[in-house]
Amino acid sequence: MKALEGKVAVITGSTSGIGARTAELFVSQGARVVIVGRREDVGRAFARSLGEAASFIRTDVTVEAEVAAMIAHAVGTFGRLDCLMNNAGSGSGYQAVADVDLQKFDTVVAVHVRGPLAAMKYAVPIMAAQKSGSIINIASVNGARAGLGGHYYSTAKAALIHLTRCAAMELGENGIRVNSLSPGPIATGAFRKGGGSDADEADSSVDVARAAIADVVLGKYQPLPCVGTAEDIAQAALFLASDASRLVSGIDLVVDGGISAGWPIGAVREDRARFLKHFNRTS
Repeated sequence: MKALEGKVAVITGSTSGIGARTAELFVSQGARVVIVGRREDVGRAFARSLGEAASFIRTDVTVEAEVAAMIAHAVGTFGRLDCLMNNAGSGSGYQAVADVDLQKFDTVVAVHVRGPLAAMKYAVPIMAAQKSGSIINIASVNGARAGLGGHYYSTAKAALIHLTRCAAMELGENGIRVNSLSPGPIATGAFRKGGGSDADEADSSVDVARAAIADVVLGKYQPLPCVGTAEDIAQAALFLASDASRLVSGIDLVVDGGISAGWPIGAVREDRARFLKHFNRTS
């Protein structure tokens, strides 16, 4: 039996990158999936490519009425709702505290925190009636480790991680599991979108992201010598969506190649040796 046989999932931000690969994997594992995004032509074409197991609805997750319609579409089309994956996101770049644009900050929070909360608001009654459900909030290693991302994005992801814990404590009695999933740097078009590039152009820049991660991140920040891909996150999401994780709730599953654990030995070996020399000198 397939891991998600008979289950229905809603995945926001699923017209490209992590969301799109997760949708493909979920369908291959027996799920019916609602594809969610703002690019209607791209979303409808992608849903058609997945066959009758997929349906698209255009949704801006910052608009509550559209989020409510998204959940209603899932239930109306497929009859139930077993998994909600809040994946829609936007980059914010880096800015000094003295230069912050509070309107842009509000926009990032609206996408990454308010949007997931709105989706949970409308999904929870459906899941509670079923006495089961899995909610997966896509956070980031930047939500737990400072200095690697911009202030807006990092703060929003930290809030999402804690919102996940709070929701898990409330919803467990209804059989609903709530977890966050925190990727490290993943080779997708998200980096160029954060820099203001056109979404279609950014989606074609995966090779650029892969090269940048390999050049800057591996060894210095990430101990595992492999570039993260959308597949890595999709596989983690599959675990959290499936009954294999039936006793897992309230956690932040970090998929970052070891970045959040500390300093890679290759990056600190020389400094550690220099430090220890101060204590090994003989007079």
